[in-house]
Amino acid sequence: MTGDFHIVLAVPGFSRRKADSGEGPVRIKKSFVFLFVLPMLLLYGSCLSVDVQEKRLAPYRTTSELRFDDIQRYVSEDPARAIDLIGVYRIIYRDHQQNPAEGAETGEYLRSLEAEAIDNLKQIQSRAIEEERWDDAASLSRSLASVGVAVENTGMEPDFILANAKKLLAEKNDLAAFLAAVQAHGLKPLEFEDALLFLERAVTVKQRRTAAFFLAAADRRGGNRQIPGELRTYAEGRDSATDMIRGVATVLVDRGFRIERGRGVPDRVLGSAFYVDASGFLITNYHVIASEVDPSYEGYSRMYIRMGDSASPRIPAKVIGWDKAMDLALIKTELKADYVFSVVDRIIPHVGDTVLAIGSPGGLEKTVTSGIVSALGRRFLQIGDVIQIDAAVNHGNSGGPVVDTSGRLVGIVFAGIEQYQGLNFAVPAERLAAALPAMLKGGKAERPWLGLTLSETSAGAEIIYSAPKTPASEHRIAEGTLIVKINGTAVSAPQGNLIPALQDMLFHIKPGELVVLETSDGMRRVMQTVPRPDIPLAEAAKIDSRERMAAPLFGLILAPFDGRSYTSSYLVKKVIRGSIADEAGISDQDPVSIRGFRVEEKGGYALMEINVKKRRMGFMETTMQLPAILDSPDTL
Repeated sequence: MTGDFHIVLAVPGFSRRKADSGEGPVRIKKSFVFLFVLPMLLLYGSCLSVDVQEKRLAPYRTTSELRFDDIQRYVSEDPARAIDLIGVYRIIYRDHQQNPAEGAETGEYLRSLEAEAIDNLKQIQSRAIEEERWDDAASLSRSLASVGVAVENTGMEPDFILANAKKLLAEKNDLAAFLAAVQAHGLKPLEFEDALLFLERAVTVKQRRTAAFFLAAADRRGGNRQIPGELRTYAEGRDSATDMIRGVATVLVDRGFRIERGRGVPDRVLGSAFYVDASGFLITNYHVIASEVDPSYEGYSRMYIRMGDSASPRIPAKVIGWDKAMDLALIKTELKADYVFSVVDRIIPHVGDTVLAIGSPGGLEKTVTSGIVSALGRRFLQIGDVIQIDAAVNHGNSGGPVVDTSGRLVGIVFAGIEQYQGLNFAVPAERLAAALPAMLKGGKAERPWLGLTLSETSAGAEIIYSAPKTPASEHRIAEGTLIVKINGTAVSAPQGNLIPALQDMLFHIKPGELVVLETSDGMRRVMQTVPRPDIPLAEAAKIDSRERMAAPLFGLILAPFDGRSYTSSYLVKKVIRGSIADEAGISDQDPVSIRGFRVEEKGGYALMEINVKKRRMGFMETTMQLPAILDSPDTL
């Protein structure tokens, strides 16, 4: 025997994280094996059956063999995953391959596997088209486009979405049909006949603002063709605030009793909701109905809506779907709507626009307050940004609609800051429209996730953290690089809106779809998205080191430092502008040691206790405790 003998052992200090990084098995010298392992084999060998001995002594399989097996299996089972793994393998092999001849042979084999996987994706899409699963066909079209397959061979995505809209309309699934038609129109303007089809249905179900949207679409493509006068008259009419309040309900969630100072006190959650479909679908906030669907909640919970004052009957309601990241929920009742709000003809407001908020503050039903749009682009949710308004809202307004003076939906009230009057916030209506299709399918709405935390700089969107066991870590995306393109579209947005713009580029994508990410280091990666965790940084903190978590949570990028003092184990490599570390006065090159770190997942925050010697203060040593929310809005 010559050379090293390779075995895989559970060695103290060798973490699962290291194994997952692709570094391969631990290498142990054969002298170690003879002294320690061989006697153990001899001791227990006589007790083993022949079959078990054969399995134990089977030839060692290399990492590349195992990965090839994975790829070969996925080529037929999940071709998108196979394409993703081929990309991962190419990156790993590029970093470690030394023999040019072996590299050429491997490359040829990977190309053949990739071609087979793409062919299988095409076949899956063909079956979806044959079975009229238009939503799946559109999703597969996006994945195929990411690997360079021309739409002429797979079908146009907007055509599939429009076909799905027509199918839903025939099934009288009006809300989903209108949403799909608008999505198709955004990709490719509707033809006159198609716009007229949806206009007629909108008038039939008495959705004036939806009718106005399709009327405008028909006018743009109509030429000399006439639209029936009754359709135009209805679509061009206006709804009053009195009309709209008939479509707003009070939401009551009865959670039994809670004990306060030895006495039982009724535990009630009060909110608002508004109809978005005549069949009984309403929109409210996730935090209003959380006890109905949160698996960690173990108490009593029953939900009702009420359309009038406190003397009005309570009508049972149920949760259909929810999007926790957007604080939105879709609920349903058997009570038909007197008025339906349009999520189609919505508006993107301007600062200073007059808005009306409708809801049940303090249980006072059908309250209308007015104000203006105070600001746009506030970052309070995991995904996207929100609108700041100064219209008076209070407990009970959550989930109610915000409309402009023409009756177009502007947003959904979700929060206010009690100690500051006039600081209230709404989820933009355009984000509700984007979130609704997933909620209509029922259950938790899943969003795509790559595993990145970003920082907006003057140069662009910089990657400051790649979470373990995510597509980003599998593809070895380098921290410190910039995102240049997603799916071939260059990243561009006004300053301060770059990260929400990137999130919007992925928002409509289903987990499992392929996307193309191009970064400033010249790398182009085809990656498969995965479902986004409820609280991404909480998941990462469970398995990653505390020094690495300092970057996404506190904006503190650390580098190992071997200083003379035992307290100076790190040097601040970079402080993210506007981060918690920046606000705390920490600067580049400050020596830092971490004294403690804990994650309070229930409370939704993390705490890190550090010793820092601030250069700006003559290296005076200071102990600080840095807090951070786990629900970061800067993740992708």
